[in-house]
Amino acid sequence: MTSEYQIKKEICEIGKRIYDRGMVAANDGNISVKLSDNLFLCTPTGVSKGFMTPEYICKVDAEGNVIQANPGFKPSSEIKMHLRVYKERPDVNAVVHAHPLYATGFAIAGIPLTQPIMPEAIIALGCVPIAEYGTPSTEEIPNAVAKYLQNFDAVLLENHGALTFADTLLNAYHKMESVEFYAQLLFISNQLGGPKELSPEQVNRLYDIRRKFGLKGKHPADMCLNLKSGNTSCHSNGKCELASESAASKVDEDLVAQITRKVIEQLSK
Repeated sequence: MTSEYQIKKEICEIGKRIYDRGMVAANDGNISVKLSDNLFLCTPTGVSKGFMTPEYICKVDAEGNVIQANPGFKPSSEIKMHLRVYKERPDVNAVVHAHPLYATGFAIAGIPLTQPIMPEAIIALGCVPIAEYGTPSTEEIPNAVAKYLQNFDAVLLENHGALTFADTLLNAYHKMESVEFYAQLLFISNQLGGPKELSPEQVNRLYDIRRKFGLKGKHPADMCLNLKSGNTSCHSNGKCELASESAASKVDEDLVAQITRKVIEQLSK
């Protein structure tokens, strides 16, 4: 079993990777890992993620109360966002928040990452929606992010950055790398006249590959509302739809309306 000290070291190592790759500036970003249902390790506020050592790392409970923090350190003010992810997604054991340059650029421009341009991104991420803007350190961001947690493992934060989460810290970090690489490729291809997108048929075949791999996490391949309603996937129409109860009921209403029209047409003949 991995010791708590080893997990703290891993958090510091991932923090250095994020900093060295230019995904954060100064003291930006935060990382957390779940120890148990009520205990979490997290990075402190006001500290560069590239220069942390294990004694910097704080411990909080599921309500955000400080369980342990060395003098001079206190948990990131964004811990509320992390704790909401853990609450809504019991399968998640680590959360990474950063400001990768290209992905954050898309978040600022209000453009979700939905264009199907690369097999690896489609299989690993599906599409990446944008959670509505919220004031940092308040409940506004957790509330905005919560809408997307049951459908995705990566979310852009409007005018803010990106959030990724997974079953391990390394996997959560890799998702952040994938989001940034996807955004960078999309930006470059647009400068070259626009990307040549994969067809809906090609996207669906990639979805099948993901299912056969049995990859963990949430993905549009399994829960895209567009696919459930018989339409093309998010990748094919440039818009992420949430499989929410209200949206699902709207699909049902549309279906009932279509059937009613058909019946009336038949009766009037």
